[in-house]
Amino acid sequence: MQYIEWKKVLIPYEHAVEELKVKFKSIRNELTKLGEYSPIEFVTGRVKKISSILEKAKKLEIDMNEFEDKIEDIAGIRIMCQFVEDIYTVVDYIRERDGHDLEIHSEKDYITNYKESGYRSYHVVIRYPIQTAMGPRKILVEIQIRTLAMNFWGTIEHSLKYKYKHNIPEHINDRLKKAADAAFQLDQEMSEIRHEIRQAQKMFEVKSNTVSNILRNIQVLYLLGKAKEASEFQERFNQLWDKGDIRSLKKLSQEINYYSEKYEMYE
Repeated sequence: MQYIEWKKVLIPYEHAVEELKVKFKSIRNELTKLGEYSPIEFVTGRVKKISSILEKAKKLEIDMNEFEDKIEDIAGIRIMCQFVEDIYTVVDYIRERDGHDLEIHSEKDYITNYKESGYRSYHVVIRYPIQTAMGPRKILVEIQIRTLAMNFWGTIEHSLKYKYKHNIPEHINDRLKKAADAAFQLDQEMSEIRHEIRQAQKMFEVKSNTVSNILRNIQVLYLLGKAKEASEFQERFNQLWDKGDIRSLKKLSQEINYYSEKYEMYE
């Protein structure tokens, strides 16, 4: 198959990756706007390079006429989570969409049943409908869901596999396994205190949004020609900011909201 033909073959996979990235990022954004905790930390995606597809087809002895049905990870989405528990929440999100905008092809839990190398992640392979110039198609997409610690370890292992052409020396393998155990121990420790972590993150987000709202409305007052009022609010904000009093900041935010809306009404 010529290079230009390969590029045409991979276009639907590229579209699928972009669409799925948007969908999972939308879940995160929606939950964040509603003030809810999002199990999705961030989302990435990629389409395998042509050389990698050829190598995998050769390794698995797959005929090039069958690679689209037998290579499950040509299109890949990776979803990162803060906690192990979040991974299974995301899996439930995907299951809820089964039969709607995607079909689940298979699932592999490499967290409960981690690989001998120490690799941990949850894989869901889906069939995803995509519109092409030649009509509708359903293509395979592999979704990997993992914690940040699992992803760090997995990225390092992948790099070493590439360097050693999948023949990593035994002494490095041993150290990788120990590192995998240490990474999972970190995940378990974080799970033990996740309630405190989530509370701290929520407090930070509330404070950040409150401060942004105050400063935005101070700017509005300046634009409306209410320099005196804006200056007074700015001074009060500076005093409260130094104290770090979130309750007082919230009250100030409500007050300045009222004034900025009132002045805008009469403009």
